[in-house]
Amino acid sequence: MADRTGYIARQAIRYSVSLFIIVTLLFIIPRMMPGDPFISVLGEEVYYRSPELVAELKAQYGLDRPLPEQYISYLQNLVQGNFGYSFHYSQPVWDVIAYKMGWTFVLLIPSVILGAILGIVLGSVAGWRHGRGMDTAVTSLFLFIYSMPHYWLAMIFVLLFAFYLGLFPLSGITSGGLAGAEKLKDVLWHMALPTFVLTLFGASYNYFIMRGSVLQVLGEGFVLTARAKGLSERDVLFRHVLKNSLLPLVTVIALDFGFMVSGALLVEIVFSWGGMGTLVYDAVLARDYPLLHGSFLVIAVCVLAANFIADALYAVLDPRIRGGKAA
Repeated sequence: MADRTGYIARQAIRYSVSLFIIVTLLFIIPRMMPGDPFISVLGEEVYYRSPELVAELKAQYGLDRPLPEQYISYLQNLVQGNFGYSFHYSQPVWDVIAYKMGWTFVLLIPSVILGAILGIVLGSVAGWRHGRGMDTAVTSLFLFIYSMPHYWLAMIFVLLFAFYLGLFPLSGITSGGLAGAEKLKDVLWHMALPTFVLTLFGASYNYFIMRGSVLQVLGEGFVLTARAKGLSERDVLFRHVLKNSLLPLVTVIALDFGFMVSGALLVEIVFSWGGMGTLVYDAVLARDYPLLHGSFLVIAVCVLAANFIADALYAVLDPRIRGGKAA
């Protein structure tokens, strides 16, 4: 118990330091981008003709102060849970993020679950029957999917299934003007393609992890012993191989969530899905510093939290991990 607690405490400190570094970079990088955030707010004509109005807005948002003062104010606001006010949306940053994040979760949750199930099942079968036709075919397919960019596959699906075949809508969350069960069906129809794309990428990653884990366990001595005892192949697979192969999936599935929060952004942009992807895209174009800070911070926290949960679960399930770290 002491080793486990100490290991988790060390991981918490490590991730806290990582979060502080990320917060600092999130402050610096947007300010290094060319352009002025108030051009998109005022328009180019007003921006260049009314320098006094620009100066007034910069003073209002604290952008006229030296960078060290802005940084300290930025940290103080974060500690207080204040993400600031969006230039582009003219709303509190947290209100905008909370709404958009909800739609991102609508895509992520089924994608992570379906990707995990599909990857585990197919990876287990392929690892168990490695070298056969099914293993070769499925491995080649998932290798092809895993090797291509998310947005490229998303564009192929939009072009084929939405543009040419007309089976799904080209973009958006809903067609509008609907309510109740009809609206739910419409949302499900709109989310089918982006969910399928994200599921394929999640499944491809999980597939290779599970297949490799099964192949590794098959070479262990306890599998040979189980077979020597006369156990059926089914018992060897479910009672020995899968039980010991699933441990790496604890980490992978937890990381899937953090990875997809960031990986879904480009897919959302392709499908014009009104989640965090389009929000970040709009914030970058508008040079909306508070919205960029808040959006990337939420994404970073999701990724770090997923990693920390994976490390903690691994320490609980596998004593060798915390023992090795403690040493």
